[in-house]
Amino acid sequence: MITGELKSQVDKIWEAFWTGGVSNPMTVIEQFTYLLFIRRLDERQLLEEKKANMIGGEVKNAFFTKEQRELRWNYFKNLESETMFNLFTKTTEDRPLTVFDHMKELGAKAGVFAQYMKGATFMIPTPKLLDQVVQMIDKIKMDDRDTKGDLYEYLLSKIASAGTNGQFRTPRHVIRMMVDMVQPKKDDVICDPSCGTAGFLVSTGEYLYENHDDWFMDQNFRDHFNNKMFNGLEFDNTMLRIGAMNLQLHGIENPELIGVDALSEANKITEKYSLILANPPFKGSLDYDGVEPSLLSVAKTKKTELLFLSLMLRMLKTGGRAAVIVPDGVLFGSSKAHKAIRQEIIEQHKLDAVISMPSGVFKPYAGVSTAVLFFTKTNSGGTDNVWFYDMEADGYSLDDKRAEIKNNDIPDIIARFRALPPSEGDKGGGTEQKRSRTDKSFLVPFDEIKANDWDLSINRYKEIVYEEIEYAPPAEIIADIKQLDKERTEALKELENLLG
Repeated sequence: MITGELKSQVDKIWEAFWTGGVSNPMTVIEQFTYLLFIRRLDERQLLEEKKANMIGGEVKNAFFTKEQRELRWNYFKNLESETMFNLFTKTTEDRPLTVFDHMKELGAKAGVFAQYMKGATFMIPTPKLLDQVVQMIDKIKMDDRDTKGDLYEYLLSKIASAGTNGQFRTPRHVIRMMVDMVQPKKDDVICDPSCGTAGFLVSTGEYLYENHDDWFMDQNFRDHFNNKMFNGLEFDNTMLRIGAMNLQLHGIENPELIGVDALSEANKITEKYSLILANPPFKGSLDYDGVEPSLLSVAKTKKTELLFLSLMLRMLKTGGRAAVIVPDGVLFGSSKAHKAIRQEIIEQHKLDAVISMPSGVFKPYAGVSTAVLFFTKTNSGGTDNVWFYDMEADGYSLDDKRAEIKNNDIPDIIARFRALPPSEGDKGGGTEQKRSRTDKSFLVPFDEIKANDWDLSINRYKEIVYEEIEYAPPAEIIADIKQLDKERTEALKELENLLG
């Protein structure tokens, strides 16, 4: 958990940027991220230098040569503000690179973050602001993975609260609910095809650290974790840099992040991943010419939320699982494309669950109602019963304030989902088989969903019990009103007498 001290440090840095003339939240996080990266580069080389001094030999994977000493954090942080600023903005004959240019030229050897530095721009406007921010960042203790990860997550939450960028809108507790439900496996290859700041991938890594720390004793698993397990697609280079930094600060050193529009012809990935977790954009509309043709063969549509479902089916291995947030319209939309994608998932694969979430989950950004779909790619059907859950509370108020409250269905959702019988067609097991349609969760058989034109709206199947209220006869109500009027008149007379 993030400490009050760390929050205070980040708040002060954020405030310094704003008072120093950098008011765009995305610019703040970009510049903050660049400085964090420059500090990390120096810390990594200092560690290598310490090892070399202890055992002898050359420094491996050096990011700075001896001639580049003044480009290092531990050197320029002690300079006067004007001199420091010049190191970031001006070159000389003896120094052909600025601190910022050097960072951009490091490439793959400095990690996945540095690979996406094309287009990065230094935008801190004054020597005073640069010096202020460098000194404040230098005071932050970043000795362990938890602290570094918490720091960055808190920074992202501040941008989310500014409400300026859609990529930040997935609430972290909803992401963690989805991860806890799918229970990532040791050999999973995980992808988010619209990864943004990599919240789903980060949460998966945290789940593994917290629940399977023994796996990290295995060298093969560590190699898999750091190099192959985590994959993301994102067309925005700024998001790629932020996502890469988020992953690295959470201890995932070399994720595979691909700068591509996931729905375009440039994305040729097929049957590569065993687990997909995502909240794809669902207010977009594309031209058919810009969409990879195989996606249109499942459902010919311009709607991104439907195209992403087609994409996930293509990118999953057979047996692969997906947990994806969709707008409610996907569940009951009556267009040919809406019905086609639902039928494809239910009839040709295995739809496991539909979690209906309240509309306030995405406030203050939007009041849209959403759901989470859980499905398994089988290519041979397998949907016996679909588990529905009507989430009414997620632990936060459903207004713009999103204040913490006691009511929270998420622990119940996770527990009930994990307790589902291995085969939902097995009538002998699982408490959910005994649940009625008036409960928050229940099972709906395949045949009933098919008969309802593949409709997945929970309101189609949920039964609501209305409590009968008996009212007094009209004559009795009128008599009561007359009696109240009489008592009011007598009270007014008594008050007049007291005042007289």
